[in-house]
Amino acid sequence: MTAKLLLTTLLPLVADLSRELPESERYRRLLEAMRALLPCDAAALLRLDGDWLVPLAVDGLSLDTLGRRFKVSEHPRFDVLLSSPGPTRFPSNCDLPDPYDGLVDGLAEHLEIHDCMGCPLFIDEKPWGLLTLDALDPKRFEPIELDALQAFASLAAATVNVAQRIERLALRVEDEQLKAELYRQAHGTPNKELIGQSKAHKRLLDEIALVGSSDLTVLITGETGVGKELVAQAIHAASPRADKPMVSLNCAALPDTLVESELFGHVRGAFTGAMNDRRGKFELANGGTLFLDEVGELSLTVQAKLLRVLQSGQLQRLGSDQEHRVDVRLIAATNRDLAEEVRSGRYRADFYHRLSVYPLKVPALRERGRDVLLLSGFFLEQNRSRMGLGSLRLSPDAQAALVRYDWPGNVRELEHLIGRSALKALGNCSTRPRILTLTAQDLDLPSREVIETATAPPPPPPAAAGDLRQATEAYQRQLISACLERHTHNWASAARELGLDRANLGRMAKRLGLK
Repeated sequence: MTAKLLLTTLLPLVADLSRELPESERYRRLLEAMRALLPCDAAALLRLDGDWLVPLAVDGLSLDTLGRRFKVSEHPRFDVLLSSPGPTRFPSNCDLPDPYDGLVDGLAEHLEIHDCMGCPLFIDEKPWGLLTLDALDPKRFEPIELDALQAFASLAAATVNVAQRIERLALRVEDEQLKAELYRQAHGTPNKELIGQSKAHKRLLDEIALVGSSDLTVLITGETGVGKELVAQAIHAASPRADKPMVSLNCAALPDTLVESELFGHVRGAFTGAMNDRRGKFELANGGTLFLDEVGELSLTVQAKLLRVLQSGQLQRLGSDQEHRVDVRLIAATNRDLAEEVRSGRYRADFYHRLSVYPLKVPALRERGRDVLLLSGFFLEQNRSRMGLGSLRLSPDAQAALVRYDWPGNVRELEHLIGRSALKALGNCSTRPRILTLTAQDLDLPSREVIETATAPPPPPPAAAGDLRQATEAYQRQLISACLERHTHNWASAARELGLDRANLGRMAKRLGLK
């Protein structure tokens, strides 16, 4: 081996030490350089993980080698290499079975007499893994001095060390960003506590305290706007994981491909726009809680992948074969009837049962009686502070109107109503008051009669003069129109009530002349 060849081979690796490269690319270049320096037919870099060796990069071996896990006690050659303080070359007629038998590219028959050597890698004086080299020519490594492999192993250890340090720095940056985001969420808005004194609300608090102390997966159900995310936060706060992060993801806000990336993370080049490795929500929530809102919107494909993580605690980033183990407590929420979704074939039964280990139903606001006034007081004080008023209060007729109303939008509707009414009432004042009183007229809530008329099912259509198809289309047209009116022409909400995909509803409406 000439000094020029040595220098030409090693200089790019030394330069790589100061470059930001994906871990897989860094290790690929390492093996490429080693094969140029020490010609062989196959090379591998393996990391020691307990009693197992995990391939991180291979060159000249079949791709499926990366998915294998070699138990050291079952592979005596690996055991010998790990027990040695330096490089080891096995005799060409060594009768110890070779772990790569059948895995060398282009070799159909068994890997019998051949040349084989390897070297352990040490990081901080502790065994980290192995470098292995195999050649089909039984005399290939005779001219190679073991010191050359030892020198290369030292450079390989430095490369691994740099890769790990870069990974730790990247994780630290990501963790700090997560902490900053959690701090912003916690301190950027007033603390939204669970307020109420009704029996239904107290039962909910008792269940939160009960399940919070466990590690069970919780499925929170309830109508839109009842405060399912607040319940999830309360469960996390009551758990032993309270000092760890709670990471949230709205499953309805992203398409399937991005949901997978958000949940499981991705590696560089996994898809267009994936410029760097990125951890997913599961890894960010490791040790803490992951809250999946609108879990009923997940596709069957994503459900299957989530099920695997829930069963094994292991995941793979998009575009990667490497598995990551996570310890995450899962809390999910939905306003859908998932049992009915399972019966209709739109939801996986096995995934549903994994989610609903502890089902927790949040009562609707109309079931909580005078809690509506306590919640109103909370929102009134928020708006008083925001608007710079001395006091913001409700008149007796406004309180009565709030208690009478059925609240189809629940607590979220109440919050928006108080904010909107306070702003309008202040705008109607000729001079800025110190005390602003909201009346029933300011709230402008519909009467019970109007509500009942709006929510009543549509009357049956009159007998059609045409055939069955025309009568069916007339009824569909009337049903869809009434549903759109109830949801103020929110097509997504109407589609959910009708049990249709939003795109299918749009196409049907267009065919019926409603668009």
